[in-house]
Amino acid sequence: MADEKSSNAAAGSPGVPANAGPHTVKCVKFGKEMPGLDYVPWNGPLGQRVYDNVSQEAWKLWIEHSKMVMNEYRLNPLDPKAHQLMEEQMEQFFFGEGARLPEGYVAPRAKA
Repeated sequence: MADEKSSNAAAGSPGVPANAGPHTVKCVKFGKEMPGLDYVPWNGPLGQRVYDNVSQEAWKLWIEHSKMVMNEYRLNPLDPKAHQLMEEQMEQFFFGEGARLPEGYVAPRAKA
């Protein structure tokens, strides 16, 4: 739902590269400079905020978390109410109470 790339949208829209080169962000999840996303992942101001403040690694954590949310709430990705709930969950995950990783958290190793 949030991770799909689109080839016909305007820059700054989900799935469209926001700039020509790679960028780094001070990740809100990890608290350090890390590679940022290559595109705006969500519509509206929240998508831009995520692009500006969330690293690629933190986005991977969100994708896994969002799968759990979709399954637990049995959401239909085509339902506008599901989009609203996912937006609220994303806001909470990155910028709310759920923003801090547990102390001692170690990110899983990337699969080769």
